[in-house]
Amino acid sequence: MNRIKAMHSAVTSSSTNAWTVAVIVGLALCIGALLPAYVGAMDDNVAKAMALPVLLLLVLLMLYSRMLLLLLILLVRSSGDIFFESTRFALGSMQIGVGGLINIFVILIALLLVAEKPGLLPKKLASMWAPFLLVALVSVAIAPVKSDAIRAYIGQISYFAMFVSAFYLVRSQEDFKRCVRLVLWSSVLPALYALADMALHGGISGPHGDRLQSTFSHPNIFAFYLTLVISLGFYVLKSATYDLSSRNRVILTGYTFLMLALLVLTQTRSAWIACLSLFAAYGLMFNRRYLLYLLVAPLLALLIPSVRERVLDLGAGNEVVQYAKLNSFAWRVYIWESGLQWMRPGNYLLGYGIDSFQHYSPTFFPLAGKTHFGAHNLYVQWLFELGALGIAAYLWLFARLAWWLKALLSINRLGGVILLTLVLQYMLVSASDNMASYLVFNWYFWFIVGSGCAVVHAASQASIPPIQPGTAR
Repeated sequence: MNRIKAMHSAVTSSSTNAWTVAVIVGLALCIGALLPAYVGAMDDNVAKAMALPVLLLLVLLMLYSRMLLLLLILLVRSSGDIFFESTRFALGSMQIGVGGLINIFVILIALLLVAEKPGLLPKKLASMWAPFLLVALVSVAIAPVKSDAIRAYIGQISYFAMFVSAFYLVRSQEDFKRCVRLVLWSSVLPALYALADMALHGGISGPHGDRLQSTFSHPNIFAFYLTLVISLGFYVLKSATYDLSSRNRVILTGYTFLMLALLVLTQTRSAWIACLSLFAAYGLMFNRRYLLYLLVAPLLALLIPSVRERVLDLGAGNEVVQYAKLNSFAWRVYIWESGLQWMRPGNYLLGYGIDSFQHYSPTFFPLAGKTHFGAHNLYVQWLFELGALGIAAYLWLFARLAWWLKALLSINRLGGVILLTLVLQYMLVSASDNMASYLVFNWYFWFIVGSGCAVVHAASQASIPPIQPGTAR
């Protein structure tokens, strides 16, 4: 009898396996038959055709583990711009690609995390974003191009989602350390790509001339990302909370110097200034010897021809006269003045709608021609697009962020100084760049400052022992 049951079980199992194999084979045949038509619909572009498989992979990872998907996104997103830009295709009046799909998944992950455990997110921290996001939502309704406004607003929501997600990953200082390491690891592929690209081309070449951009869509974005990575690498080297072996310390020191070299090659002056602010803050708070280094380093940097040319470029082209070529700073001042003078008093309160500066720039900027230029100043951009209410809400967000991170000084003094310096760096570079649209950098920035705020929140809920003074090396 047992033998009959065993035989029946074997036959049933064999039958089930046969059906499983049949279903898999059937699906494979269907996919194989539909694949040529799908690729044809994507204009025979292999990169565009990858959008659907990537979407399926994202769904499967989402079902398996939301946290794992989020960590994987953070690990590889810094290397994705080149591929993601090539996957875009038109969907009505909007352009969508793999990058857009990942944005949606990041927002969805944050929503599910909050819905599952709403108590982990402090309402005070969530509410500090509310005024800005509310004003930005209203501005979508009055924006001249709704599709561009919606895409820009989704980008801002994704920054908030990264900030929120940090509270579900960080419950202790050990978690914060892991998040710092994750961001550092995310820089390996862009660094390797930059080195390989220079080796293959015998130097730096690209759409922006001799400015290094690696896997990013613009050298400035790469530069600000490098500034963040350098700050975190410096934190790991100087913090006694990281028990680095001598070998790992040498490797990380060398890697940090490599990041500094790559930063120089981006030729982004505002990022250079932001990076100097890191060492200035460390010198003032921990080791005055670094202030001496700051006096010597710029002099040595001026010995590099490309650095010297970028600095000397600011000495010419400062006047707006016919046929004169403006330097980058004078050009920025001219577009700021043109945009703000063009504004009507009736738009001072709410602006012209999100992403409207770029839309209207050919109208008010004499040097625009047919090019839609961004503001190259986040404060001018928000004043133009969101009005006085928007710029006030944005400054409120950063004031509250700095206030929360200030409390980190009593828990982890070096970590608090580094994160507050990152906030200062962000506000400095926002005065000369289109920071709102630099998605990749913003994700890492808001994730790491969110992690710092999460440490403060965890310390207020349960007693986290402070790191003793003198933890900076």
